[in-house]
Amino acid sequence: MKYVAMIYGNQAKWDAFPADAWPEAIARQDAFNRRYRETGELLGAYGLADAANAQLVRRSGDGAPAVTDGPYLETKEYLASFYLLDCDSLERAQEIAADMPFADVEPVELWPVLHEAADPAGL
Repeated sequence: MKYVAMIYGNQAKWDAFPADAWPEAIARQDAFNRRYRETGELLGAYGLADAANAQLVRRSGDGAPAVTDGPYLETKEYLASFYLLDCDSLERAQEIAADMPFADVEPVELWPVLHEAADPAGL
């Protein structure tokens, strides 16, 4: 079963993080990623740009993309990174999410992936 684990944040939180603590935080994250890639349970880990760089894309009447700044959030928190997990059970996905760096101070949102688009190439 696949799961998406999501971390939320905001610019104030990142700005308040001490600059000298970043190298250790990055090393902890790299170790986490390496550990679960080696087990085959971490399929991908993705850090997202600040919300100021996000865009909303709609299809205009002529089919062309209509792009505006976004997102228009109701909260200061935004999706900061996400991880795609492939685990034998929900309990295992929960264990991995709880092992994420900083999961002791910030929650990790865990969602089951209910549908995966078929690979037309059969890969």
